[in-house]
This record gives sequence, structure tokens and C-alpha cells, in this order.
Amino acid sequence: MAIIKPFKLEEVRNALTSIGIEGLTVTEVKGYGRQKGHTEIYRGAEYAVNFLPKLKIEVAVPADRADAAVDAIVGAAKTGQIGDGKIFVVDLVKAVRIRTGEADAAAL
Repeated sequence: MAIIKPFKLEEVRNALTSIGIEGLTVTEVKGYGRQKGHTEIYRGAEYAVNFLPKLKIEVAVPADRADAAVDAIVGAAKTGQIGDGKIFVVDLVKAVRIRTGEADAAAL
């Protein structure tokens, strides 16, 4: 699972595709970390934007491909600026492809 800046989506998708990872899920999310939001001016009034728009990308890969996926995402999503995002690697207990019934690695 990765939280990235929205404009980096195509670069991340291309990086994952280039290492053979075909599927991913993208969700529009809002949040903040050390960045803590920012202020904007709308119709002359200043207001705080506490939750910034981000994208959450979820990719399921076999354990032996996890490091390559992380490296691809970092390489594509990094700008060097605050708010680049985070990657969380979690264990996947089971995966099932609904259409065929394939399970675990065969379903990925």
C-alpha cells in the first residue's frame, strides 16, 4: 500500500508495469503527515487546508517481488519534497480470483 502525490500516478503505474506488475487499485484519499496542510486564499479570505489530496495505491504481489515493487514505487513517486508519501508493506493472508477460483500466488 502506498500513499503518493496525485500527479505521480502515471509514473508509478509505468514503473510497476515495467517490472511486470500489471494490477493495482487506486483510491482518492485525503490526509496529512509532517506536512500538516497549508493555507489558501479563496475570495479574499484565508483558510487552512488540513487534509491534502493524495492517492492510495494498493498492489498485491508475491513476497519475493515486494522489494522490487517498493523500489519501483519509490523511484517513480519521489520528488524530494515534503509530502512525497509513504509505503506500507503488509502480509497478505489469502488471495482468491473470483472468476476462476485460483488462490494465493496463482490469483495474483
